[in-house]
Amino acid sequence: MTMKVPFVDLAAGIRPHRDDYLAAIAEVVDSAWFAGGPAVSRFEQAFAEYSGAEQCVAVSTGTDALILALRALGVGPGDEVITAPNSFFATAEAISLVGATPVFADARDDTLTIDPDTVAAAVTGKTKAVVPVHLFGQIAEVEPLEALCRDKGLLLLEDSAQAHGARRNGRRAGSIGHAAGFSFYPAKNLGAFGEGGAITTSDAAVADKARALRDHGQVGKHNHQYIGYNARLPTLLAACLELRLRHLDDYNAGRRRAAARYRDQLAGADGVRLVHEDPAGEAVYHLMVVRVAERDRVAAALGEAGIATGIHYPVPIHLQPAYAHLGLGAGSFPVAERAAGEILSLPIYPEITDEQVDYVADALRRAVG
Repeated sequence: MTMKVPFVDLAAGIRPHRDDYLAAIAEVVDSAWFAGGPAVSRFEQAFAEYSGAEQCVAVSTGTDALILALRALGVGPGDEVITAPNSFFATAEAISLVGATPVFADARDDTLTIDPDTVAAAVTGKTKAVVPVHLFGQIAEVEPLEALCRDKGLLLLEDSAQAHGARRNGRRAGSIGHAAGFSFYPAKNLGAFGEGGAITTSDAAVADKARALRDHGQVGKHNHQYIGYNARLPTLLAACLELRLRHLDDYNAGRRRAAARYRDQLAGADGVRLVHEDPAGEAVYHLMVVRVAERDRVAAALGEAGIATGIHYPVPIHLQPAYAHLGLGAGSFPVAERAAGEILSLPIYPEITDEQVDYVADALRRAVG
C-alpha cells in the first residue's frame, strides 16, 4: 500500500498550539506595536538564554544575521573568510556582500561538516575569519577551529542556521564563536511564521553594533553612525517565535527520535551510507541525510512510492555561476563535490510517525537494492 509521506509538515507542529499563537498575535495587534517593542525584547532575551550567549539581536532573515554579524565583527573589503563549499549559498553570499572574499575548505567525509585540517591549510595573510556551518543540525568540529583562531588571531562566526539547540561537548550552537547567525525560516527547527533571523554573541560591542546596523546604522534617534540596513524582525513574528521557543526542546527530541529509528532501520543496508553523528555532539537533525549511488534514480523511486525528498545541496557553492570568477573548477574540493552527487534528504519533522519512518526506510532499501 502506498503511503504519502511529506518532506515536512509545518501545520502538524502549529495545530496543537494554534490558540496560543492567535492570542499572541492578538496581543500585538491590540498594542499596535508592530516594529520593535516588548515582544522582540522578550524573544531576544529568551533566545540568548536558551543558546548560552549573553546577547541576542533579532533580525529580518538568517542571511542578514550573517551579514550584520560579519560587519559587526569588522570583516570587510580586503579580508578573506574561510567557509564550507557544501552549504546553502547564503553563507558565502553574506561574505561577499560585506566586501570580503569567500575562501572554501573541504568537508570531512564522515560528518560532511567542514574539515579543520583543510581550514588550517587555507589560511593566508588576508584571512580575517572562519565561518563553520553546523550542517544538517550537527555542530562542526569546532575545537581545532577555536585553537586555530586563537593562534592566528582570527574571528570565529558560527553559521547556526540549521542547528537551533544542538550541543557539542556541553555547549550549545550560538555560544561557541565570537558570534553566530541563526535563521528562522519556517522549515527550520525553530521556524517563524515568515522570514526571520538572529545573531547571538557574548561580546557587548558586537551586539551594540549589530543592533545599530539593523536599524539604518542608528545608535540613537537620527544619529546614524554607520551605513546600515533595514533588517528588523517584525514584532508579530517575534511574539510567535517566543512561544515556539518554549517547545523547541520537544521538537528536537521528536527529530532525534525519528533519526534514531531511521538509523536503526537502515543500519547495514547495502548501498545506503548514513552521515556520521559525532559522539562529542548532540545533533538536532534539521535534515536526515543519507548518501546513495544513482541518487536521482533513487529519489524518483521514492517519489513514485509517495515519499517526498530533498537535496541539500546538489551544486557546491564554488561551482555556482556567481562564483566562477574565483576560478575554482571541479576537483577543487573532492569530498564536498562527491557528496553533492550522493546526498539525499529524507522526510523528518517532530511529528513524523514510526510507521512513516519505517515505510520510507523500507522504500529506500528497495530502491537502492
